[in-house]
Amino acid sequence: IGQSVSPGDRVKLGGKLVRLRASDRLPRVLLYHKPEGEIVSRNDPQHRPSVFTSLPRMAAGRWVAVGRLDFNTSGLLLLTTSGDLANRLMHPRYELVREYAVRILGDLPDEARQRLRDGIELDDGLAKFDSFQEAGGEGANRWYRVSLFEGRNREVRRMFEAVGVVVSRLIRVRYGPFVLPPGLKRGKVQELTEPEVQRLLVDFGMAPAAVRRPPPRPRPG
Repeated sequence: IGQSVSPGDRVKLGGKLVRLRASDRLPRVLLYHKPEGEIVSRNDPQHRPSVFTSLPRMAAGRWVAVGRLDFNTSGLLLLTTSGDLANRLMHPRYELVREYAVRILGDLPDEARQRLRDGIELDDGLAKFDSFQEAGGEGANRWYRVSLFEGRNREVRRMFEAVGVVVSRLIRVRYGPFVLPPGLKRGKVQELTEPEVQRLLVDFGMAPAAVRRPPPRPRPG
């Protein structure tokens, strides 16, 4: 009593095997280093490679992506077995920052830089970076670090396109409390440990029963 369990665990109570409900198990959470050239979907009319074919297989349940990265964007993608957790990680009320490394070809004029800092009016409303920093570069390539608190479709690319600049590479390096691990190779995953998942659930108001409730007191005899 009071201990957490994970998918695949065999639990006995009073010497009898207990069948766990899905709600009794800790969800799994993955950090995936998405490469360019993969789509975050299981159904694609063009039959392009999917991120879901690169993930660990499960006997039961399915992976749910936390938001999306477009086909030509690489970097950090979160996935979980809990639809509720995925929804909370995407909900605007939690104001989770998304940070990107952006490479453009050529210089960014001062006027365009200021427009990006002030905000860009897109077809679906005003878009504004929370932070905008130069990050060096070599030759004709220039890198920037930008962050924002929402995840509209192709938002970063559309903002740069609005000032006449084409993004040649886009990498998501952070999503909320998670940073793309430096040693995580493209196409590989890193799974959160059980203590890390428990802390995440507590932070987002989803503490598992073992964390929420104290063990019951023994009845007097």
